[in-house]
Amino acid sequence: MNKDILERGFSNLCTAKAMAELYEANFKVVSKYVHATSRGHEAVQTALGMQLLPQDYAFPYYRDDAMLLSFGLQPYDLMLQVLAKKDDPFSGGRTYYSHPSLKDLDKPKIPHQSSATGMQAIPATGVAMGMQYLEKQGLKNPVLGDVELSDDAPISVCSLGDASVTEGEIAEAFQMAALKQMPILYLVQDNGWDISANEAETRAQSAFEYAQGFNGLEAISIDGANFIESYEAIEKVIATIRKERRPFLVHAKVPLLNHHTSGVRMEWYRDDLEEAKTRDPYPVLKQQLLDHGFSAEEIEEIEAAAKAKVEADYERALQAEDPQPEDLFTNDFAAAPITEEKGERTPKGAEKVVMVDCALFAVEELMKQHQECLLYGQDVGGRLGGVFREAATLAQKFGDDRVFNTPIQEAFIVGSTVGMSAVGLKPIVEVQFADYIWPGLNQLFTEVSRSCYLSNGKWPVSMILRVPIGAYGSGGPYHSSSVESVVTNIRGIKIAYPSNGADLKGLMKAAYHDPNPVVIFEHKGLYWSKVKGTQGATSVEPAEDYVLPFGQAWVLQEIWKQEEVETLTIVSYGMGVHWAMNASEELGMQDQIEVIDLRTLYPLDEETIMKSVKKTGKCLVVTEEPSNNSFARALSGKIQEECFKFLDGPVMTIGSENMPAIPLNSTLEQTMIPSTEKVKEKIIQLLEY
Repeated sequence: MNKDILERGFSNLCTAKAMAELYEANFKVVSKYVHATSRGHEAVQTALGMQLLPQDYAFPYYRDDAMLLSFGLQPYDLMLQVLAKKDDPFSGGRTYYSHPSLKDLDKPKIPHQSSATGMQAIPATGVAMGMQYLEKQGLKNPVLGDVELSDDAPISVCSLGDASVTEGEIAEAFQMAALKQMPILYLVQDNGWDISANEAETRAQSAFEYAQGFNGLEAISIDGANFIESYEAIEKVIATIRKERRPFLVHAKVPLLNHHTSGVRMEWYRDDLEEAKTRDPYPVLKQQLLDHGFSAEEIEEIEAAAKAKVEADYERALQAEDPQPEDLFTNDFAAAPITEEKGERTPKGAEKVVMVDCALFAVEELMKQHQECLLYGQDVGGRLGGVFREAATLAQKFGDDRVFNTPIQEAFIVGSTVGMSAVGLKPIVEVQFADYIWPGLNQLFTEVSRSCYLSNGKWPVSMILRVPIGAYGSGGPYHSSSVESVVTNIRGIKIAYPSNGADLKGLMKAAYHDPNPVVIFEHKGLYWSKVKGTQGATSVEPAEDYVLPFGQAWVLQEIWKQEEVETLTIVSYGMGVHWAMNASEELGMQDQIEVIDLRTLYPLDEETIMKSVKKTGKCLVVTEEPSNNSFARALSGKIQEECFKFLDGPVMTIGSENMPAIPLNSTLEQTMIPSTEKVKEKIIQLLEY
């Protein structure tokens, strides 16, 4: 082997080893914040990291500090994170050690990495899917900048611990990589342990054996404690992926020679420590240097230099500045360019169209203008065009590479957008029914929503997640649910819930240009205005240039301040807006009831709400969700808190009955959910208070 590679590899291993030893020697200081190190894993991590290029993307996990060093990061950089310092280059002190996010032009790109084991596999596979799309479309990755790069085709690398491979989301990632033949390398570092549970207790087979079940995912197994074996094997695999653009799994057996984390010490439960020490990669690589002509003195110099560097960087990191309280409040979102309503909402001569078509036309216009825009999800491809025809004709117009079906994998649909966004694409994806969003919530919460904040602004996830929602036509318990209260409790995403087609189109356009993740709830009962009293959801189609900013509510029915009669504000969204408007009309109280259509649940236009309630003195919040512990109930509490001095009665809420599910039987369904009649009764009750 080339002596320069051996020297650099040994230096990197010695640096990582010295850091682990320094952390242990300074345990009381360093263990203020939990951390894990690569001790025992250094050889294979270094062998991989040394071979990646600036155009590649890497998804390390929390034990991969040796890999990070091999990318060119310094001990000082990593120590700023282990000490949670302000200048931590990854997160600004927000997240744990070896949880990197990196956008340096001269290093592999690292999107935000979370702690949840195995969750990085889907975003990493999303990067590979994005690379494949860019190549097919002849597009460049804008994230790479203008620096001169080699002609080597980029790859995505996902590093995993063997215990994480039992996660279901790993199977979703492997399935898509194999199905679509994506350029990705999965490195599985197998040390035989979860935390205290060992492989015999928790795994029916190794990751190498597991990979055999995915047709098209080639796998090899290597000794990850042997640097030369690891380097040469990975060199061949990377060359194959760069040339043939297909997935590989490398299963590397390694010893764990340090604690699981600083908070779970190995001596508490490990019964294999002496055996593990016999497989230490350090003496193996040291001997390999001797075998290649390095003198003992040269080896000692390399090791001494590494130790000195680590000690000096540690002393420097201790003196670094800590975050200030005000640093908490930055980079939760990237700045959005759409801040005001623009364009023609009601063009002259334009026809009225149903709500579902407003969304369809919006997506079609976006896809015509932006080649980086693509649409995928279950059944949205050319054969059907969506179960609600919400993607009809798009595959025929833009091709199967831009509009395509996915397997039944909600986690992959949601989480892959992290990777697609990271290579400069704008995915619009769909969960077929709100009832089936649950498998995708892990990715939405763990990866999508936190990426911007925990990467300190480097990696906002630019995506749109469309979610058909709500009760419609006896959909029954698994096709009728409302889930907005769960999603509004995920900080870091924007949420729209329009009541009409014009708003949906304007919000869809704004969402596309927003660099942040957006969830759009689209009520199935409003798609075609077939439900009695929902004709208002049908709109004149806005012009192509129409955009509607998030956080701007609409006073759909406005009244003036009156002293001689009781007045009321109704706050709602989606289907509830139609119940409110119909109720006020049937009661003949359009002059007494102000109706506010929220349009977006986050950001929330609190100013418009509070101004109205202070004027009318009473407020009813209308939702389709069961009202207990709901978004609507929380909003009622906020209104009560802000407007208490101006209220003439309690802020009330009406929603569905607090039962576990919406029944299939139409009588039971109608009993369960609100209606115009029920809202009328609540209005009268509140006005008479």
